[in-house]
Amino acid sequence: MINVRARIVINRVSNYLESRIVFYLVNLHIKPRSIYIIRHGESQHNVEGKIGGDALLSAAGEQFSAALPALLKAHLQPDTPLTVWTSTLRRTIQTASSLTYPRRSFKALDELDAGVCDGLTYDQIAYQYPEDFAARDADKYNYRYRGGESYSDLVHRIEPVIMELECVENILIVSHQAIIRVILAYFLDKKAEEMPYIQVPLHTLIKLTPKAYECGYEIFTVPIPAVDTFRPKPSKQ
Repeated sequence: MINVRARIVINRVSNYLESRIVFYLVNLHIKPRSIYIIRHGESQHNVEGKIGGDALLSAAGEQFSAALPALLKAHLQPDTPLTVWTSTLRRTIQTASSLTYPRRSFKALDELDAGVCDGLTYDQIAYQYPEDFAARDADKYNYRYRGGESYSDLVHRIEPVIMELECVENILIVSHQAIIRVILAYFLDKKAEEMPYIQVPLHTLIKLTPKAYECGYEIFTVPIPAVDTFRPKPSKQ
């Protein structure tokens, strides 16, 4: 690689892993940039303690959506170009609806598929599927919901998005707790077992600034109260 993508010479690439390494390298650049990440505003399912689904925003979530343009203006340099990526679910699209930047929706940014547990509370899951509930607490990264996904599955689903993040400039991602955990684990070099327990609070802006040997990490909280959906890692008995 000569002069950072000015010229790239590729020779004798003969297997899948080598081709993925080449794909990664040709998408790198050294322009200063920031990746802004937020969860959708508080949803009706958040208030009810339910997971998954395609709920709309709560009243507090709508307030967060309305506050988002001013929040970004406070942390962006004037005239900074920005593209907004959302999932295809209503709560992220509704959260970004007050923004005037170009927007794109990606199915890959949809929340982890909870399968048969979609739309249930954790208490309901523990009652209806006690073995699954215990299995997920024992190994949250590898546990796959019946008819749904695991965090391990998400890593593969998000790979193309992360590769695109390596080659674009300023981006705002409006997505979901599990998806954001995967992205943060990649940029902050977290281990697989740490990933499902990264805290991603509602109504908080996360700013990542990729650098040569590290990634800057800043958080900015909006003073609009929201429920806490974080479940800590169970202590070993």
